[in-house]
Amino acid sequence: MLESRTHEEAGTLWENFIISERLKRNAYSGSYCNYWFWRTQQQKEIDYIEEEDGRISTFEFKWNPLAKYKYPKQFVEAYPESSFTVVTPANMEMFLL
Repeated sequence: MLESRTHEEAGTLWENFIISERLKRNAYSGSYCNYWFWRTQQQKEIDYIEEEDGRISTFEFKWNPLAKYKYPKQFVEAYPESSFTVVTPANMEMFLL
């Protein structure tokens, strides 16, 4: 289905799908955390952030498993203890299970 979309459309649909599934997973499992996205005025961004018990986990969603991503320096400086994961169709199970 997503293969017939433009690169931008596929990426947007992928982000929407994976975040929706994560929110359902968290609700079903009783995992209640704060969640956000993050973007600078220079358009540096992190797609999804979860904070639970003081731990910050950040996620970038890429439809293309080979796509490159550079973790925003400003975020690393502000939250040096945060974890970071790129989620693709190839590894989405670890994000959703």
